[in-house]
Amino acid sequence: AKQKAKSTSQASNHQVSMASTAAVPCDDAVLAGADDFEKLKNLCLRTYSQQAVWFLNAYWKTVGQTDAENIWQYVQKYIEIDVDNRDKGCSIDELCAHRFLEAFDETMTVRAMRTELRKSGAIGEKFRDIPITHYLILKYQVDWHELVHAVQGDNVEEIREASRLLEAAQAAADAAQQREKEARVAAAEAKQTEIAAHAAKEELDAALAELKAQEDAYNAKTAELTKKSEEGGVVSRNRAKNELAQHLAEDPLPLRRAKITMEAAVKKADRARAAVATAREQADATAAQASKDRAAAEQAAAAA
Repeated sequence: AKQKAKSTSQASNHQVSMASTAAVPCDDAVLAGADDFEKLKNLCLRTYSQQAVWFLNAYWKTVGQTDAENIWQYVQKYIEIDVDNRDKGCSIDELCAHRFLEAFDETMTVRAMRTELRKSGAIGEKFRDIPITHYLILKYQVDWHELVHAVQGDNVEEIREASRLLEAAQAAADAAQQREKEARVAAAEAKQTEIAAHAAKEELDAALAELKAQEDAYNAKTAELTKKSEEGGVVSRNRAKNELAQHLAEDPLPLRRAKITMEAAVKKADRARAAVATAREQADATAAQASKDRAAAEQAAAAA
């Protein structure tokens, strides 16, 4: 895709990358403003993609034919970093600008950017946010006075086609991002289900231990009374036989309660195991779909 974008022999098929809000070139082909400074400010109030379209229209022959794909990546990174506005945003703050520069291994700092822009008269002393136009001006060392007066519309059909391709790429990227979010949620739910299953198993183990203890106690008493009923004198044997009969006839409440508790724990553990299996299956399916969507998004981006 890069070779295709960089090939000057295929200029008629070039793609100008932008977000979905710039599906067609801006209708306003002339920037409002009493002077160049005001015109630049108005340009920087447009969305990231609209700013990029203006820039590429202005410098298509010198920059666009070779670097359109990179400019698209810059736009996408701005949109990614601007979590509050996404593709509706027009500038980012200093902290986000640092992240942007780091993402592309830029040696230029935000402070250096401001210094150079102030020297050129592009911004005033109190200008804080960083629109993508400012970055492009310094990145490609263009005259911002020339930029704000650049003729727009020479490449309308080419930009329309580029917009269509890149809108599809953006939609694919959004879908992939949503799937990845769903995959993270599904994985978290699966984890919680596994925790619940572990707790259910612990309850089952405790119930089994209690049941065994109650059964052991009941059987031990039965064995003790049986032995006494068969040994010793007549009186002691008869007393033991009566106690044994009462023991066998009485309702062993602790033992019965332990059995009920164990049965409930078994059912709970079974449900938990089934829930874990379902949650894992859903998480795996969501993760697989997220991978497919991400591959589709990358393919769409490469085509754009």
